[in-house]
Amino acid sequence: MPPKKQVEEKKVLLGRPGNNLKAGIVGLANVGKSTFFQAITRCPLGNPANYPFATIDPEEARVIVPSPRFDKLCEVFNKTASKVPAHLTVYDIAGLTKGASAGEGLGNAFLSHIRAVDSIYQVVRCFDDAEIIHIEGDVDPVRDLEIISTELRLKDIEFSEKSLEAADKIARRGGQSLEVKNKKEEMALIERIIQLLKDGHRVANQSWTPKEVEIINTMQLLTAKPCIYLINLSERDYARKKNKHLLRIKEWVDTYSPGDMIIPFSVCLEEKLSHMSEEEAEEELKKLGVQSALPKIITTMRQKLDLISFFTCGPDEVREWTIRRGTKAPQAAGVIHNDLMKTFILAEVMKYDDIVEYKDEGAIKAAGKLLKKGKDYVIEDGDVVYFRAAAGKN
Repeated sequence: MPPKKQVEEKKVLLGRPGNNLKAGIVGLANVGKSTFFQAITRCPLGNPANYPFATIDPEEARVIVPSPRFDKLCEVFNKTASKVPAHLTVYDIAGLTKGASAGEGLGNAFLSHIRAVDSIYQVVRCFDDAEIIHIEGDVDPVRDLEIISTELRLKDIEFSEKSLEAADKIARRGGQSLEVKNKKEEMALIERIIQLLKDGHRVANQSWTPKEVEIINTMQLLTAKPCIYLINLSERDYARKKNKHLLRIKEWVDTYSPGDMIIPFSVCLEEKLSHMSEEEAEEELKKLGVQSALPKIITTMRQKLDLISFFTCGPDEVREWTIRRGTKAPQAAGVIHNDLMKTFILAEVMKYDDIVEYKDEGAIKAAGKLLKKGKDYVIEDGDVVYFRAAAGKN
């Protein structure tokens, strides 16, 4: 008999399974977090049309996602009245202090803010400035990384020990019930997590089975969140692509946060660019021989969160929608409006490359490239979609 076909088990992501996900800016005091937040929420780079951002409150804003595909579709549908790009919600979290896990500084309030976001931008200071005093007395980015890592791990150990205690109460009932069996397995997992944290590692950087991920997601651990390390350099160091701390930072991340990305940037430069016109900013970057890091910072976080885009295009609007990779057509329709998911009939799908090539829906149909897909179709990154629902075409 032929061997049974192996069915690949779908990977379950750490974190909540949503589309409107939030990235938090984390770091010690005076490392450039708030200046970075102000720059990233106002900077038009990567978006020639200079779309406005929507401020939600003083510490939270929607950041436009740089998207060459969106800009190209706006060109193709040049009579479009409305253009709505995708966004990423960014939250500026107050500076952490040593001892936060035990209530020092803002303590629990700070850590609860991190618990409420889905991913972390960790800003690390690598510039010297006599006028900006470092909370620890001098600039030592690896020490700063250790402080934040320690505080988040200590809080996660506390969360994990509470989860272990709750599971143990059920497991001690004894017997052969499925609930008791599951709780014993859960306890073994939590004990592994506690040891991992005590050894200095983050939960997000480990390999977990789908069943383990489901348990970890209920624990809302701080170190289970995707992280990107933003290395804040002086404008001079960013332009010359050198800094004495970079190698040590890379060694630390490779050891304690393997697989996570390090992005060098200059808050000072980005803040300056954010107050310039597009032409002035381009000239300044050309003079320095560098590019703004903000587009990469935004798009890399979307990739970390496993987010992709689909588009709806027409004479009235071009819009980019955000969904989690692996989303099926009815659920994608539900991102537009819940009723579309409930009354979904089919999705008419055009590929982005075909629109760029043919530049006309009629020509795409004539070429046989307008695809009609049902409820099991998984939306692909860059799809241009019209959803048909019970009430007709939407």
